[in-house]
Amino acid sequence: MREILGRRRRLRFRRKGRPAPQLDAALTCATAWEWPVLPGVGLKAVGGRTDRGRGCACPDPECVVPGAHPFDPGILAATTDERMVRWWWTQRPTAPIVLATGGRAPCAVSLPAVAGARALSVLDHMGMRLGPVVATPTRWSLLVAPYSMEQLGELLHAKDWVPSSLRFHGEGGYLMLPPSETGTGQVRWERAPLPGSAAPWLPDVEAVVDALVEASVSAPSGGVTPPETGEGSRLTY
Repeated sequence: MREILGRRRRLRFRRKGRPAPQLDAALTCATAWEWPVLPGVGLKAVGGRTDRGRGCACPDPECVVPGAHPFDPGILAATTDERMVRWWWTQRPTAPIVLATGGRAPCAVSLPAVAGARALSVLDHMGMRLGPVVATPTRWSLLVAPYSMEQLGELLHAKDWVPSSLRFHGEGGYLMLPPSETGTGQVRWERAPLPGSAAPWLPDVEAVVDALVEASVSAPSGGVTPPETGEGSRLTY
């Protein structure tokens, strides 16, 4: 009965001409900004409700990122085609929005939420110009201009040390975008793109990494590994 009522509500929502938030956001990414997107796996109902802690809709009962990854379709299906995006989110109105990073699409550098909040404060004090920042309850992601694996490898090789908590979302990777709902909670914009049709401005990854290294050295520990441990960064592809 709940499922039937839910379907009726969604149908009334569509008939009034008001797209679900995910569809509207996905269309903006794909058509206005030309960022390739696809629907994420999402969450499943457990015990009559959506269990945000465990309920990934994928077949893996031990999924460590519930709701926060592609499944069917896979990451290679990401597109900027308006008709495909409309069809996906018409079929699954509440599906998370997955950005396929790399190529001509934005990449990202992410770090734990507490460290991210502190780092942004330091970067603002330094006068660093940032692009959009995506936030979840556990991690914050700074969007950067596209880079290749070779460029990132050269950048990291030139560093004596970078925080071990940094993750890099580049070619072949992905990032969840607002207003997605995942097992860790709501995905939101900490720094939202400016309204308008133009694609958001993105800083170079080198400038962001340089600033984060400087901020991590000067800020109190908050999920950022201090230099003396000798641990390096983590690549996420």
